[in-house]
Amino acid sequence: MAGKEIRIQRIINKNTGKVVIVPMDHGLSAGPIYGITDMKKAMALVSDGGANAVVVHKGIVAKGHRKSRPDLGLIVHLSGSTSLSPEPDAKTLVCTVEEAVRLGADGVSVHVNIGNGREKEMLADLGRTAERADYWGMPLLAMIYPRGEKIKNEYDPEAIKHAARLGAELGADVVKVSYTGDPESFREVVEGCSVPVVIAGGPKMESDRAVLEMVKGAMEAGAAGTSIGRNVFQHPNPRRMVKALAMIVHHGADVKEAMDYLRTEKGIENVSGAMLSQRRAA
Repeated sequence: MAGKEIRIQRIINKNTGKVVIVPMDHGLSAGPIYGITDMKKAMALVSDGGANAVVVHKGIVAKGHRKSRPDLGLIVHLSGSTSLSPEPDAKTLVCTVEEAVRLGADGVSVHVNIGNGREKEMLADLGRTAERADYWGMPLLAMIYPRGEKIKNEYDPEAIKHAARLGAELGADVVKVSYTGDPESFREVVEGCSVPVVIAGGPKMESDRAVLEMVKGAMEAGAAGTSIGRNVFQHPNPRRMVKALAMIVHHGADVKEAMDYLRTEKGIENVSGAMLSQRRAA
């Protein structure tokens, strides 16, 4: 298990035990959308902002995810579908753990949607991938969402609790799920899952405050961090947004501190740093 432990340390901050992941695999499902048209630039921005890891597909690795910061973690996404498909929620494997090993990955990820007619194939893919990832000592991130014809509300806490537990049951090392809307219900998600839980960002939200409040609530509930894509790479300043997330995830900043930093980066950065230092010393 030494190999897996070494790789996990390249993804999860060893000092805080928390993680800020920026998934940037959307080009397969949605095409070259705003924010990731130039992947080299997009990865450089989030890297410079202090992201712990990015999630990309195998063909993007060569664009240079570590150009800005050599310690940026690489998670290779193994599954996908397109928005043009008649079954966009049916994910299929498009890469193997062995390919990810050859690419120098620090982790792999698989997307599973439960509650639809193709669930059984996706569960089988997750189970096989977990076995291969364990064999190679490769950390596995399972992105699991209640999404399909049997799902009335994909943010229903009971459904998300089930999704998170499913990932742990099938061998994931980290599980990514949607936020349930409040710390109380999300605490139940975390408590029912034996591996670290990170939250998804979902569609572009109406304000920075809404994103930061969601992250703060998740962290208060015991989340291990974030895996937020569009609300980072489609932000007017992705680098600054990543730093604001890291303030909350790694340093326990409140929403006001993070918002102040976003509004006036230079002046507030020093104030926030001092406040965070005081909090850590307390």
